[in-house]
Amino acid sequence: MARINLRPWREELRAERQRQFVVAIVGVAVIGVMFVMLKAWMINGDINHQNARNKFLDNEIAKLDDRIKEIEKLREKRDQLIERMRVIQELQGNRPVIVHLFDELVRTIPDGVYYSSLNRKAEVLSIQGKAESNNRISSLMRRLDKSDWLDAPNLTSVKANEDEGSNANSFDLTVKRSIVTDGQEG
Repeated sequence: MARINLRPWREELRAERQRQFVVAIVGVAVIGVMFVMLKAWMINGDINHQNARNKFLDNEIAKLDDRIKEIEKLREKRDQLIERMRVIQELQGNRPVIVHLFDELVRTIPDGVYYSSLNRKAEVLSIQGKAESNNRISSLMRRLDKSDWLDAPNLTSVKANEDEGSNANSFDLTVKRSIVTDGQEG
């Protein structure tokens, strides 16, 4: 005898397949949502990690900027110290020059002449003094011109002093400091 299935097996099969399809779609959707959430969590983790690295770099850059400022201050101090050392060396180098100038002024002064004032501006010496006669002033200028340390004497004024005696004269002259022939600056 033949068996006939009267149950609606096609409808049950269709319902079963539809239920499996819905379960598969819900599963795929859940897996998709979980994947998206996992990816978002990973991206947020990467962003946080990069932000931490950026913050670390910013802190290190700030430290380096502070060090650069400190280095600039040290360079300024170094430059100031070098300038001071240069000035001190220049002054030390000029000490013998001043001694030589005074020594040369004493050696070149003839009898009957004396200085009342000496002023120096840069390389020019201004000399005011008194002499017994004009010949003594001429002798002083010749001696200054022959000097190794002094050069180009220039008489600016000669005045007769009535109160000092009939031959007493006041004079003003300028003379330049010259360069000494042995290589030292004069």
